[in-house]
Parts: sequence; structure tokens; C-alpha cells
Amino acid sequence: MTLRIQAFSMDSTDPKVPADFWEKALGWRRTYEVEDEIVLEPPAGSPQDGVSPDLLFLKVPERKEVKNRLHLDLRPEDQAVEVQRLEALGATRVSVGQGEDVTWVVMADPDGNEFCVLRALHSEELDAQGLVPGVEAQPDA
Repeated sequence: MTLRIQAFSMDSTDPKVPADFWEKALGWRRTYEVEDEIVLEPPAGSPQDGVSPDLLFLKVPERKEVKNRLHLDLRPEDQAVEVQRLEALGATRVSVGQGEDVTWVVMADPDGNEFCVLRALHSEELDAQGLVPGVEAQPDA
């Protein structure tokens, strides 16, 4: 079976608010926009282009009321720096009951959609997953 996730959809009373935030946060491009729908995609020609699901922002009449059932987990190279950058773009730290001893930071975009900023992977974790920065994964012989 050939099946891929095309897009993650986010409902909003004003799709421009979360779309503006995520466009800046991810450095993605706006590929479609009408009054009630905005699509963001990875930069053209990037390794994520055509691979990562699009983000689709849809206009709905009701406001967000409860915690997201689905959220994004972001893996930066430097968690503290990234959290500061996202806060400067309008994100806020939030509590969803995660406790104080977790290795991730729970945040919300300007429209209230929660997401997590994970800790950076250590070099040995990157090696174990074949994800050493700047080194292409080699096919098994």
C-alpha cells in the first residue's frame, strides 16, 4: 500500500495568525492562500520538500477550547536558543501537566495550539540513528 500524510490541518478563527507564526518559525513558504485556507510547505528544493507533510490552516467559527489531541514535536540543535526564538515570534510556554523533570518544553503558538520543543540529540544518539549532521547515510552493503 502506498499512503503518505499530505498535510497536518490546524483549525483557527483566523488562519493568518497561526500561519504567520509557523511560516516564520519553520522558515517554510506559503504556497496557497485564500480567505479561509492557507498552506505552508518546506522550502523549495530543501530535503524536506515533497517529503514533510504540508501545514494546512483552516478557518472555523469556534475558538480552541481544550488541549490539542495532536501536536508537533520539534527537534532543534539547541533547545534553549530555539525556545527563546519561538517566544520572540509570539509563542508562550504552557503547562499541560508535563511536570518539572521532563526534557522537552511545551509551548503554544499565538493561536493557542500546543507544540513541544525537544532536547537536541547527543552525538552518540545521532550516530546510532545514522543522523550525523553533514554526513549522508550510506546504504547497507
